[in-house]
Amino acid sequence: MFNNNKPSYNKPLRRGPQRPEEPYRVNERITAPKVRVVGDEIKVDVYPIQQAIKLAQDQGLDLVEISPNADPPVCKIVDYSKFKYEQKKKQKEIKSKAVKVVLKEIRFGPNTDEHDFNFKLKHAQNFLKEGAKVKATVFFAGRSIVYKERGEILLLKFAQGLEDFGKVEQLPKLEGKRMGMIVMPKAGKK
Repeated sequence: MFNNNKPSYNKPLRRGPQRPEEPYRVNERITAPKVRVVGDEIKVDVYPIQQAIKLAQDQGLDLVEISPNADPPVCKIVDYSKFKYEQKKKQKEIKSKAVKVVLKEIRFGPNTDEHDFNFKLKHAQNFLKEGAKVKATVFFAGRSIVYKERGEILLLKFAQGLEDFGKVEQLPKLEGKRMGMIVMPKAGKK
């Protein structure tokens, strides 16, 4: 019978390093009976899969399924390793061109004095010049929550001091014991 004292594991056994799944079907892995073939020095047409694979092999290249959802699927005759390299390069280029938004936070208390305020205002102006968003937060510790009007006035004064460098994206909003506001840089100020 069964030994109920031992825990049962439903994990598959792993033997050796696992290879990552290939993103494209190549040669014999293509399952469609007919495919549209494209490539250099090839007549673009619909071929039976075996004939398409033979065309690729005659050129010493691979048949790669680049659009599996088309009817019939589109395959390209190309060197697969070179094709994968080009695809990775394109992905890297797209990633590098993506805009990275940096959010810097500046914290205040409801009773922040003038010198500290001006010091933090200068920092915020520099952050906005660099193209980062600035989140200004007023923390209400203990019973200072009764002075939430002070916090709102402080944040509005802060926004007024940043008028030349950015515009308010989110007006002062109370969330629990903190009141926050987000200022984004003006276009062309980077």
